[in-house]
Amino acid sequence: MTLAQRAMKQLEVWPDLSSGPASCGAGRALRSVHSEIVHFHSDHDVDLHLTVSAIRRFHADLQESTAIRLVPGSGWVTVHLDCDTDVDLLMSLVSAALKAHQNMPSPAGKRPAGDECNFRRVTVLHRR
Repeated sequence: MTLAQRAMKQLEVWPDLSSGPASCGAGRALRSVHSEIVHFHSDHDVDLHLTVSAIRRFHADLQESTAIRLVPGSGWVTVHLDCDTDVDLLMSLVSAALKAHQNMPSPAGKRPAGDECNFRRVTVLHRR
């Protein structure tokens, strides 16, 4: 079982999340009643809808992590799962994302412009 599969299996049992296809067309997504929260794009790469305000709040810590990729202006972060600690980081960030989305108004219909995940906007260089 890959790290992404293990993380997905753990998150699928969270009562606030449900599984389905990712809106970007690549992989599986977990969503809350408010929006898509996590996209599993590959065995190692996961996009997390953390929100712009949460990214701003945690920016210094996110920048320090070798597992996190940021795209300026995006409300999503890419988490590269390379070890068990990265899965633990993802679990913590999903909790933060769920909390951040609870404080946002529910979207009426279409997603706002610029609210797409980082798929194909982030290049992850694999560690040796």
